[in-house]
Amino acid sequence: MGPHPAVAAIRLAVRRVLHDLLTDHSRTPEKAAAPLATAAPEGARAPSRTERPAPLVLVACSGGADSMALASALAFEAPKLGIRAGGVTVDHGLQPGSGLRADEVVLRLRELGLDPVESIAVTVGREGGPEAAARDARYAALDDAAFRHGADAILLGHTRDDQAETVLLGLARGSGIRSLSGMAAVSGAGGRYRRPFLHLDRQTARKACMVQSLPVWDDPHNADPAYTRSRLRHEGLPALEKALGKGVVEALARTAQLSRDDADALDAWASQAEASVRDAAGLLDCAKLYALPPAVRRRILRRAAIEAGAPAGSLFARHIEEVDRLITGWRGQKAINLPGKVVAQRQGGRLVIRQG
Repeated sequence: MGPHPAVAAIRLAVRRVLHDLLTDHSRTPEKAAAPLATAAPEGARAPSRTERPAPLVLVACSGGADSMALASALAFEAPKLGIRAGGVTVDHGLQPGSGLRADEVVLRLRELGLDPVESIAVTVGREGGPEAAARDARYAALDDAAFRHGADAILLGHTRDDQAETVLLGLARGSGIRSLSGMAAVSGAGGRYRRPFLHLDRQTARKACMVQSLPVWDDPHNADPAYTRSRLRHEGLPALEKALGKGVVEALARTAQLSRDDADALDAWASQAEASVRDAAGLLDCAKLYALPPAVRRRILRRAAIEAGAPAGSLFARHIEEVDRLITGWRGQKAINLPGKVVAQRQGGRLVIRQG
């Protein structure tokens, strides 16, 4: 008799990701000898080849049902493929007793047979709101852990339900097609982050934990109406399903994939077109920009703003629209102030974007 269907589903999802990682390594053998990292954190020492006897995959685990299910599947599948499996939990320090809960998660991961396992305490700032600040701190900690351990990938437990919520949040912000594409199955430097569960619902992960008697922790922040995603999860999506019928989550997840395909194609077009709209000094030529389709032109403008120092997470569609009007609705208007103290202005038929 085989495993419960929920357990089988999560294991299959993880097995596919691990196979993809091994395939990537077989195609580029040099990656098997070096971690998928960009720049090393200050003061860190890169692992040597002899310190990495086998590929290492880490799971980011909060102790919730999604990530515990993911950790159990990784612990089961990785040894069969000759892959080392470890885990990381991030203590955001936002709730009383968070350090003790992080220690409990570490113990549970070790009981699953994962090694190395560690807890990382972070300080959450305020920029961009509490949810964005916590996310930024978490990913910075995970990036650092990947470098220190020489990990080839970090698995994240985002489910199809999380994807649907992300699409709706992007729609509400009016941030364009890229925000509607939700979370990518593969993202980060060198494809570091992998999300095996984007095609599985949250209930499948919870069921897998239950039948395996895995203890899980339900974060009270996930039910706190003070957080936008929590309100969307407990009020917004149920209201949509009541009005439109079942299948809303699946439809939103499908929208994410279709939007991602379109956004990727437009990004590639913008990358190819950018060189043709810069003059010999590297400045953007307004007339040549004007001739491009708006979707391509705005991508070039966004990229230029980020390269000048504007934080990508704080740069919204309304900012790019204001800059775009320097191209399409020029009436001698003043410079546009962007996040990160970046300024965009039109000078002599050229668009200059720099830190002011």
